[in-house]
Amino acid sequence: MPLQWSGLSPELLLAVDRNSAEGLRAQLERQIRDAIRAGRLQVGERLPSSRELARRAGVSRGLVQDCYAQLQAEGYLTGRVGAATTVAARACPQPAPAAPAAPTGPPSAGPRLLADFRSGVPDLASFPLADWLWAIREAARTLPAAALDYGDPHGAPILREVVSAYQRRVRAAAADPERTVICSGYAQGLALALRALAARGVTTLAYEEPGAPAATSRAAAHAGMTAVPVPVDEDGVDVRALEATSARAVLVTPAHQWPTGVVMTARRRRALIDWAQRRDAVVIEDDYDAEFRYDRDPVGSLQGLAPDRVLNIGTVSKSLAPALRLGWLLCPPLLHGPVVAFKASDDRGSPTLDQVALAHLMTSGRYDRHLRRMRAEYAARRATLVGALAAHAPGVRLTGLAAGFHAVAHLGPGRDEEQVVAAARARRVGLYGMAAHHTAPDPAGGPRLVLGFGNTGRHAITGGIAAVGDLLTG
Repeated sequence: MPLQWSGLSPELLLAVDRNSAEGLRAQLERQIRDAIRAGRLQVGERLPSSRELARRAGVSRGLVQDCYAQLQAEGYLTGRVGAATTVAARACPQPAPAAPAAPTGPPSAGPRLLADFRSGVPDLASFPLADWLWAIREAARTLPAAALDYGDPHGAPILREVVSAYQRRVRAAAADPERTVICSGYAQGLALALRALAARGVTTLAYEEPGAPAATSRAAAHAGMTAVPVPVDEDGVDVRALEATSARAVLVTPAHQWPTGVVMTARRRRALIDWAQRRDAVVIEDDYDAEFRYDRDPVGSLQGLAPDRVLNIGTVSKSLAPALRLGWLLCPPLLHGPVVAFKASDDRGSPTLDQVALAHLMTSGRYDRHLRRMRAEYAARRATLVGALAAHAPGVRLTGLAAGFHAVAHLGPGRDEEQVVAAARARRVGLYGMAAHHTAPDPAGGPRLVLGFGNTGRHAITGGIAAVGDLLTG
């Protein structure tokens, strides 16, 4: 389908050379033919009006009309009186079939799934679009013209103030707007933190096992660091195992460990901070799933306990949508300067208009209202998942349900995760094994599935579990 440009006369790059031996009309005809043959102009695309093209090229309108008439006669263009002139369907040769491109993303899912339990994705259909449009309009209405220049690489002052106040109020963080840096989501936030640490001579990053080994290792390697896994138990990251490494930085998800769902205990938090102080190390706190909790008491930010040793990364990817690409870092003093310098060299700062819109969304109460609505919805989906498993796979134990929008399903001994996942896919249900979150096989943990329900509705949860219940119980 051709792209339809709005406006009466779309732009078209043509140039005439009055010193050329070739006539002006012949030059225009040749350039339009070449543009069509080369694919610069596609079938159905509209050309400028004869009046507008004549004005831009500095020639008479009659000359352009004659040019268009000649190209219509040759079959390159089509048009009629009172209608736009467009590229004719027979003007462009059919392109040769392109060679299949190498896959760049996840493998094709094949037929549409009855239910997809992919984790880490919020309910995209529930994005508060009307509230976001209101916030964008408010940002555009109130933003002074000077703010449209290149902004502060720290981030827009209003958003840093709002985020800091929000983190102090909701997460008990020791947040200071002067040491808050706005970034483009978690991936950039982690990259900035690691580069700042590498600049201080840190060469090894520890991370939780299970976790995100591939992504974490890539990020560490990009910063010139080595990544080493450290096991997680029922209390959180194993600090004794961490002591045995040479790491002077560790990446943790204390509020709701990814992907086991374990909440780091108070004793383990104190031990981790003690380790950081003794080792002259930094803890990178991924505040994953902190917004969504159900049947446990609120857990404050680790950064609030040791702001000089903990760098906290937060985003709106789970609370709103990943597409917004907005997040923040609460930096300890020793890393603040390097983080800002690397942010400035990366992109000069995140988009100001979106930052100001997010600030309006949060201060207006619309952000909190959305979170309350989504907590209720995710809690209902969690209950649906528990009920569906009880009905169709009663032998399956669920853990990690206290917060977030995923759970861990423990399969029976001797089960094969890959076989269960493949058999479920054949029944058009997307299941995902825990093995992908380990660097090596974990026989002690047993076969497990990570069941996400953030972007899976209640009806799909019920139907999906009913379709694979016998596979889960063996």
